[in-house]
Amino acid sequence: MLSKMCKTAIKAVIYLCSQSEQKEYAGIKQIAASIESSEHSVGKILQSLVKNKIICSLKGPAGGFFISNEQQQLAVLSIVEAIDGRDRFTECGLGLSRCSSAHPCPIHFQYEEIRTKMERMFREKTIADLFGSVNAGEAYLIG
Repeated sequence: MLSKMCKTAIKAVIYLCSQSEQKEYAGIKQIAASIESSEHSVGKILQSLVKNKIICSLKGPAGGFFISNEQQQLAVLSIVEAIDGRDRFTECGLGLSRCSSAHPCPIHFQYEEIRTKMERMFREKTIADLFGSVNAGEAYLIG
């Protein structure tokens, strides 16, 4: 349901939360290595997240990316919308352009239910919630 870029963005933001506890800024190479993703992809993702005010960046030799306490209270949905767009929760599960309740694809009604539950979860969970479970050792960022 989520694109690979969106999943990478969520992992990068959670990683930045861990760095904010140590009051450190993180560079693209450091983030990419920590979440096992390509530097190129992470760089593009971080630019989008900064543009959408989900994370911050500071230029210069002591700079890097970071996330504020206020940004950690954002819903995870804000990351999904910044990377995949709002359509992620309205599009057809089979990619049909004219799928609707009146003109459903073969999986329309089942997919609609799952899509709605996922949107609710991403709206209710904050970035801090995800980081908290990783920080407590209850969840993991890499396999």
